[in-house]
Amino acid sequence: MSDVLFYHLQNRPLDAALPQLLEKCLERGWRCAVQATSTERIEALDALLWTYDDAAFLPHGTDRQGEPARQPILLTTDESNLNGAVVRFLIDGALIPDTGRYQRVIHLFDGNDSEAVEPVRQAWRAAKAEGHNVTYWQQDENGRWQRR
Repeated sequence: MSDVLFYHLQNRPLDAALPQLLEKCLERGWRCAVQATSTERIEALDALLWTYDDAAFLPHGTDRQGEPARQPILLTTDESNLNGAVVRFLIDGALIPDTGRYQRVIHLFDGNDSEAVEPVRQAWRAAKAEGHNVTYWQQDENGRWQRR
């Protein structure tokens, strides 16, 4: 079974939270895929990961660039696991058909957007029904993650 984590963004936007979570994954030696629902979002994330911190570097690429299998972090709109990721980040309501292919599946969602919450609730119910280890994380007033 997979660990399925739900990160409820409240006090910090995705652009601030995602790079930190990706850094933690790479520190553990985990390959990651970040799945969004539009190519525009992938392009924006690609630019973000090059510029989010002058003192840090997150090696990444998109599925439209050559050799996606070589990328430690792959940005994609595709459900395939083109880089052999063990951690799958799902943003903007992206979904995958087989959660069990990954050690961890991480849903990041904006808790202030009512349209973003309903698909995540459905994903929560599905993950629980499939027997995955499900946890919910919420940001405190300082943007730190608290397990609820």
